[in-house]
Amino acid sequence: MTSANPTPTEDLTDLDDRGYWPPLVYRETEEQHWSVTRIDHRVSIAAWSEFLSTLPRDPYVNSRWKRMSWVHLLENGDVECMGECPMAQGGMFNDAESMADKLRYYPSLEPAFTAREDFKSFVRGWADLWGIGAHEPILVQLNGVKGTGQLDPLQGQGIHADGCKFLSVLVIKRENVTGATNQLYADKAGENSLADIQLDPGDILHIQDDKLFHSANAMTQTDPALPFERFILIINSRFVDGFQNRMLRRHFPDAVLNDVF
Repeated sequence: MTSANPTPTEDLTDLDDRGYWPPLVYRETEEQHWSVTRIDHRVSIAAWSEFLSTLPRDPYVNSRWKRMSWVHLLENGDVECMGECPMAQGGMFNDAESMADKLRYYPSLEPAFTAREDFKSFVRGWADLWGIGAHEPILVQLNGVKGTGQLDPLQGQGIHADGCKFLSVLVIKRENVTGATNQLYADKAGENSLADIQLDPGDILHIQDDKLFHSANAMTQTDPALPFERFILIINSRFVDGFQNRMLRRHFPDAVLNDVF
């Protein structure tokens, strides 16, 4: 595995998917159900950041910008966008009034982004980590917040799970931010804290979402004279939320879904 960090002009297409993650990531996700590693030798964070400027405002959540797409692997290993299906989180997984038990539709990720070889390799490597097979829907979201003052990056979700088995959060941009620390818990009440993790651009946090709960604390400006920005990519799959699975079955009748109703 290449260990040097790439410059923005470095060609990443020759990095194959074998051994995409360090061996420690596989051990930690198996033993403790989470792991943190860097990925900027695998993807061009600088190039991915260029797609943040065209994110539309989230129509459901204030102060957030977002796109999302459903993708899956084909039998030959290629990564394909599946088409439109709403995001659907049941109230048992999402406590936020603006999001719980609602169908949410967002513009798709830009084709120029999903066609990138480092994006496809990333999806293949992520699927390999969790054992995701062909035709299992994988949700990929680009979203983030920017502004001034103090802001809850989770917009009211608090300590929660996302209603899936496997989830990862990759930070793409973090500028003038104090806070927004990722927190892991063994329980939804937050009585058993497992870790506080500050992710910088290029850091990715893997979580076995049906085993742990997670949150992020409030963020504010480091320099009060300048606005803050924090943008992330979220990727997750194998949903245990029956609400989401019903929408997936309706929109993708041939998809391979987790057996939850």
